Amino acid sequence: MILVTGGAGFIGSNLIAGLAARGLGPIAVCDRFGDGAKWKNLAKHPIVATVLPEHLPAWLDENGSSVNCVFHMGAISATTETDVDLILETNLALSMRLWYWCAENDARLIYASSAATYGDGTLGFDDDNDPKALAALRPLNPYGWSKQLFDGNAARLAGQGAAPLQWAGLKFFNVYGPNEYHKGGMRSVAHQLFEQVRDTGRARLFRSHRPDYEDGGQMRDFVWVGDCVDMMLWLYDNPHVSGVFNCGSGKARSFLDLARAVFAALGKAESIDWLDTPMEIRRHYQYFTEARMDRIAAAGYKSPATSLETGVATYIKDYLATDDPYR
Repeated sequence: MILVTGGAGFIGSNLIAGLAARGLGPIAVCDRFGDGAKWKNLAKHPIVATVLPEHLPAWLDENGSSVNCVFHMGAISATTETDVDLILETNLALSMRLWYWCAENDARLIYASSAATYGDGTLGFDDDNDPKALAALRPLNPYGWSKQLFDGNAARLAGQGAAPLQWAGLKFFNVYGPNEYHKGGMRSVAHQLFEQVRDTGRARLFRSHRPDYEDGGQMRDFVWVGDCVDMMLWLYDNPHVSGVFNCGSGKARSFLDLARAVFAALGKAESIDWLDTPMEIRRHYQYFTEARMDRIAAAGYKSPATSLETGVATYIKDYLATDDPYR
């Protein structure tokens, strides 16, 4: 059995789609569905069990002997969350309990880290696994800090020989794709721009407040969610590979590039409104992120990244502009 925590979420549900397409499983899901439409993220795929996070220890006591791999995607992922105790309990304490459970029960652990661990990017985007290098990063929010803490603990414990059979953390960069619709303000900019252009024919982008970047020239590593799934499935196929790895396209692209891809996919002429970056975020606003992908490539992962134009066109034409946007 494969257990996917956060399996009803954005990346988790796309992972389950990938696992199901390959006939892997059976698949159990640990998540909260609430009273919204989040259940639709999983409605097309076979799962054998669902369990609430607070019931997971008891569920593992009863069913853990059947679990050989845990994909730990569950977390409080909102960078705007301010309850630090809640973040640490959810993102660090629960992750540590899963780490020790996998180590003690001969199960593998593949988990979601985040590019938020890199902070403002001044220290670069090198997925160095040395515990000192991981500890030297300076995240800008409690979410990024919680992910940094777990990465550091994982690397330290692995160095002490106290690790699961396989452990791998993926530092996801700016992921976009289907099944993110429940995320509200945390949806990808690709989805937000699609709605703007569809509804008004215009896109809204932040002006640059630095002389070395043109308006809309601020850059991010936008990564198609299907590429993230491919990397996780490759890790599942290669149990000898462990460590913390970046998960991005490896190529920074501008927000203007992203907007133009949306206009092109919708067959509309480019029309952009420029907004001042709000003062409350301007001081820490990132102007450049780009994943270094050489470590995962050296480990044997060779799949090329999906281009921004191809990913956005696929997202819009195959999902957002259809009657059923769910994967």
